Amino acid sequence: MGYTRMDVYSFLKAVREKRPLVHHLTNWVTIYDCAQVVKSFGASPVMAHAPEEVAQMVGLASALVLNIGTLTADFIESMKIAARAASCRNIPVVLDVCGAGATAFRDRKSSELLEDKHISIIKGNSSEIARIAGWDVRTRGVDAAHVGADLHKIATALARQRNCTVVITGKEDIITNAKTTYVVRNGSEILTHVVGTGCMATSVIGTFTGASPHDITAAAAAGLSCYEIAAELAVKKSSGPASFKQHLFDCIFHLTKDDVDFMQRVA
Repeated sequence: MGYTRMDVYSFLKAVREKRPLVHHLTNWVTIYDCAQVVKSFGASPVMAHAPEEVAQMVGLASALVLNIGTLTADFIESMKIAARAASCRNIPVVLDVCGAGATAFRDRKSSELLEDKHISIIKGNSSEIARIAGWDVRTRGVDAAHVGADLHKIATALARQRNCTVVITGKEDIITNAKTTYVVRNGSEILTHVVGTGCMATSVIGTFTGASPHDITAAAAAGLSCYEIAAELAVKKSSGPASFKQHLFDCIFHLTKDDVDFMQRVA
């Protein structure tokens, strides 16, 4: 499969020019890293969780990111309020189904969020997305488990069923709205050794779709490519997970048009 000449850099340029505000109801384990990755790309993060204010905060935002990594029943209710407010404003809503397939509670709450029909993008690893699509698979906590099926077909079928964009992250990222599909092959294996890189990827998707809401599928692909190009640059300067994480934020901040044009691998 060849690589498209999609203008990935134009989406990064839009982020830096528009500086979208990305509202998060996200994973407490990775909340700082999610905020920092958004800031490093040139956008603005906000992490408001209280049900008394989430709708008002959505009124200021360009995109909404929901992540069920550290879910509680009350937290899900705040997410529903925020998602409905975002839908009324027609801004992208990204749902990271973190840990779906690990417990019945996560599966049930993911289903509740999706049944409200306000989600623009469903994002997860292979087993999380397969579980949401109805496959009998089990996620290893928040780590992907083997899925013995064609991930492209699973993503496309779920996108069609839910009328949204589906993102499966992994060695290659699959991004589809059932009509258009992108495959991103940027990245580094070290990402799997750093806590929070999946949650950060979700925040990146929110950042890029917030700046380019006219084509959220392409924007999601471009955002993942830029994030993973920065990872490729950062790993060259790193001796392990801790130094990699520091260099990752720096490489995102300093990402250039030449870096993106030369290194992007989007098919």
